[in-house]
Amino acid sequence: MLGAIRSFFGASMAPESPEEEVGEQDVRLAACALLIEIAYADEEFTEDEEQHLVSAMRRQYGLEEEEADQLLELADKARASAVDLWQFTKLIKQNYSLGQKMVLVEVMWGLVYADGQLSSHEESLMRRVCHLLDLAPGHLADVRKRVESGRDESE
Repeated sequence: MLGAIRSFFGASMAPESPEEEVGEQDVRLAACALLIEIAYADEEFTEDEEQHLVSAMRRQYGLEEEEADQLLELADKARASAVDLWQFTKLIKQNYSLGQKMVLVEVMWGLVYADGQLSSHEESLMRRVCHLLDLAPGHLADVRKRVESGRDESE
C-alpha cells in the first residue's frame, strides 16, 4: 500500500515548486482519511457524502476528478489500516494554519450534514477531532453554526 501511495503522489501530485514541502502530500492524504472517518461515523458513507468529499478535495487541492478519486481510494485504505486518528490529526496539526484547520472543519461539518441528519456518533467524533487538532470548542461551534445556517438557506 505504501508503494501505491508514493507512486500516486510522485506521478500525480509532485510539488510544483521546490519550496513546496514533500510532506504536503502526506497532509492531503491525512486530511482526506480524516474526512472519510467522519463520513463513516454514522456507519454509512452515502453518495451525498462522497460527492461532498470529492468536491471539497478537488476545490481545496486543485485536483482533477481522477486524482481526487485516487486520493479518496488511498485515503480510505490508510484510514482502514490506521489504529487511531492521532496519526492523521498530528500531521494536520503540525502543518495546517488555524485558517486551514477551520476550512477542514467546515468540510467535516458539511459531510456530517450531507445526509440531512446529525448522529450522536458524528457529533462526538467532531468534538474529539477538534480537540486533537487543538481547536477551541468555540471554533467548532462557530463553524457548525455557519454550516447549519448555509443549509437552512439552501433548503
